[in-house]
Amino acid sequence: MSSYVKRQRTLVLFGFLTLLVIIWEYFIGLATIDTTFTKIVECSAGILLIYAPEILNHFFRLKFANFIVYFFWFFIFLAIFLGTCLHFMTLIPLWDKLLHLVSPMILTAIGYGILSEFLKGQNITEISPWLFLIFGFSFAGICGVFWEFWEWSWDMLLDMNLQRYKSGNTVFVGRRVLQDTMGDLLINVIGSFLLSFFAWYKSRYNSAYFEKFRVQFLNS
Repeated sequence: MSSYVKRQRTLVLFGFLTLLVIIWEYFIGLATIDTTFTKIVECSAGILLIYAPEILNHFFRLKFANFIVYFFWFFIFLAIFLGTCLHFMTLIPLWDKLLHLVSPMILTAIGYGILSEFLKGQNITEISPWLFLIFGFSFAGICGVFWEFWEWSWDMLLDMNLQRYKSGNTVFVGRRVLQDTMGDLLINVIGSFLLSFFAWYKSRYNSAYFEKFRVQFLNS
């Protein structure tokens, strides 16, 4: 059994154990039926997302480097299983900001991979690393903006308060209402910058460094 399959199965097992904890919390009276149902759906979605790389490969012929997949699984572990289902989001201050720090790192790496595929057939060692650094940083940045659009849309449609524009019955005004959104965008930039700095350092000693990020479009 490959290390890839072992890691995947271990995370899936943790996901199912998390489901059992959610159900157990309901039966001992720590959660309502509505909360339990919502968390079961979210946890099940998390388990399904573990197989997202294989699903994308099957339907769209996309193949990601294994270390990017592992990073993605790590984010699922932090965001869904620990953050939402096991209450880390409420128990640990700034857990949400940690997720906003990790996610742009993944997106920056994917940006490198997309550009590597677009440049296939060319000698990457002859291409300035700054092209990859700028593209990856920009890709993560625009994804962060679209995520805020996503949160704003659900706040408008279902008043889910994803952008933390209110507390209880108190609706914030002025600069206070922008703090969560601007904080998320700032952390997104910091996360992308950290990976960009690391990639810049590594690429100084390896002119083909960005090749390993390649996202392969197998039909092309």
